[in-house]
Amino acid sequence: MTTVPPRRGWILFAVVLGSGVVFLDGTVVNVALQTIGQDLPAAALGRLEGLTYVTSGYLVSLAALLVLAGALGDAFGRRRVFGVGLVGFGITSVACGLAPTLEALVVFRLAQGAAGALLVPQALAIISATWEGEERGRAIGTWAAATAAVTIAGPLVGGLLVQAVSWRAVFLVNVPIVALGVFALRYVPESRDEHASGRFDWLGAAVIAVGVGGLAFGATRGEEQRWQDPIAYVAIVVGVLAVALLPPLMRRQRDPLIPPDLFRSRAFSVINLSTFVIYGALYVNLAFQQLYLQGVLGYSPTAAALALLPSAILLTLGSTRAGRLAGRLGARRFLVVGPLLMAAGLMYLARVPSTSEAWPAVPGDLASLLPPAGYLVDILPGQLVYGIGLAVLVAPLSTALMASVPARRAGIASAINNAVSRAGAPLVSALLFIALSATFYPALGSLVPGLDVSAPVFRAAVQPLTPPDPSLGPAVAAAAREASTAAFHLAMLVAAAFLAAGAAINQVGLRPGAPGVAEREAPQPAEDASPTSSA
Repeated sequence: MTTVPPRRGWILFAVVLGSGVVFLDGTVVNVALQTIGQDLPAAALGRLEGLTYVTSGYLVSLAALLVLAGALGDAFGRRRVFGVGLVGFGITSVACGLAPTLEALVVFRLAQGAAGALLVPQALAIISATWEGEERGRAIGTWAAATAAVTIAGPLVGGLLVQAVSWRAVFLVNVPIVALGVFALRYVPESRDEHASGRFDWLGAAVIAVGVGGLAFGATRGEEQRWQDPIAYVAIVVGVLAVALLPPLMRRQRDPLIPPDLFRSRAFSVINLSTFVIYGALYVNLAFQQLYLQGVLGYSPTAAALALLPSAILLTLGSTRAGRLAGRLGARRFLVVGPLLMAAGLMYLARVPSTSEAWPAVPGDLASLLPPAGYLVDILPGQLVYGIGLAVLVAPLSTALMASVPARRAGIASAINNAVSRAGAPLVSALLFIALSATFYPALGSLVPGLDVSAPVFRAAVQPLTPPDPSLGPAVAAAAREASTAAFHLAMLVAAAFLAAGAAINQVGLRPGAPGVAEREAPQPAEDASPTSSA
C-alpha cells in the first residue's frame, strides 16, 4: 500500500485544516443562528435582519476576494498567504465568539469571510505544487473526502456545541483547529508562480463587494424599515451602479479580476449564470430551514442539525457517481434534473404544517435522538428528494465548467465560479427576507384583529421565525406560529423557483454540442479538453 511521506502528510494535514475550517464555519453557523438571535442584543438592526447579515456578509467577503486571493498567493507565495489567512481566521473567529452585540458580530463576520478567502484558493494550489500525476489525484481525493466529512459532521457538531456549551463555541472551536494548522504550516514549502505579473485588480474586488453588498443590504434594510430609511435607497443605487460599472471596468483593466474573454464561451457563461441562481438558493434556504425548525417548530439545535443530515449524506455518497456518469453521458441532463429535484424537495417543505411535532433531541439522551413522526412525515421526504437532486447536480456542474474552457485556464475559471456561487446567496437572502417579512405581518394581523402590526415596538417584539414575547399572550403566540409557517412556505417556494430557473437556464442555454454538456459529445481539440472530463 502506498503511503504519504511524513513531510507530505503534514502538508496535506495543513491544507485540509485550513480550507476545512472555512467550510466548517459555513455549515455550523446556520445551526447557531436561532440561539444567536435570542442571546445577542441589537440596537440598530432587527433580529432577522441581523441574522441575515451574519450569513450573507460572510459570503460577500468570500465572493469578492476569492479570485484576488488566488492571484496574491501566486505572486507572494501560497504558503505565506495561507499563513496570513490562518492567523486572520483565528483572530476573527475569537472576535465573533466574543461579540457583545449583533451589530459587532456582523462586522466580525465580514472580516472572517475576508480571511477565509485567503485560505480556500491556496489549498489546491499547494497540493498541485507538491504532488504530481497519480499522487496529486490521491492528495486531491483525500482533501475532497475531508471536505465531504465536514459537510456531514459540521451541522451536527454545531448543534452539539450550541446545546452543550454555547453558540459562542461555534466560533471559538476554530481556534485550536487554526493553531494545529499553523503548526503544520512549518512543513509546507513555499511555492509561487514565477510568471505572475504582480499586478492585482483591487478595484475590481471592491466593485464586486460594493455591488453585491449594496444590493443585498439595501433590499434587506429597506424591508426591515418598511422602506422609510433613505440609507436603503442609497445602498441600492450604489449597488446598481457598481454592478453596471463592472463589465466595462473589466474590459479596461490590464489584469482584470474577471477576464471578459472567458465569457465568450457560451457554456461558461450559462454555467456561471445558473450557478449564481442555484447556489444562491442553496446556501440561503438551509439557513432559513434551521431558523424555522428551531424558532417555530421547537426543534433543539441538535435535532435541527440531524434533520438536515440525510441530504448531506446523499450528496457525499452520490456525487462521485454522478460526476462519473456526467463525464460519460454529458452533464447537461444532470444540470437540469438536479435543480428540479431540489426544487421539488423544497416544494414539499412548503407544505409543513405549523402543528408538526417538535423534536427535542438532547445529547446523551438516546431516546430523545429518535425522530418523531412529524419529522418522518413532514420533513424527511423533502430532505431526501432535495439531497438526491444535490448529488445529481454538484459534480456534473464542475465537470461541465472545466470542459467549457481550455485546460490552461481551468484555475481562473474555477475561482470565478467559486466566487459566483457565493455572490448569489446575499441577493437571494435579501429577497427571501423581503418575502418573509411581507407575508408574516399581514398574516399575523389577519389572525389577530386589532393588532397594529406596523408599529415599530410591536415589530421589535414579534418577528418572523421566532417565538414572540410571552407577555403578549397565547393568542399572539399561536398566531405568530401560523404566520411564521405561512412566511416559511413562501420562502421555500421562492427558493424552489430560483432552482427551477437555474434548471431552465441550463436546458435552454447549454447546447448539446457544447463542450462538457453534450449528450454524446465528439472529441474536442487538445487545447479545449477538460482535465476532468473523464471524472
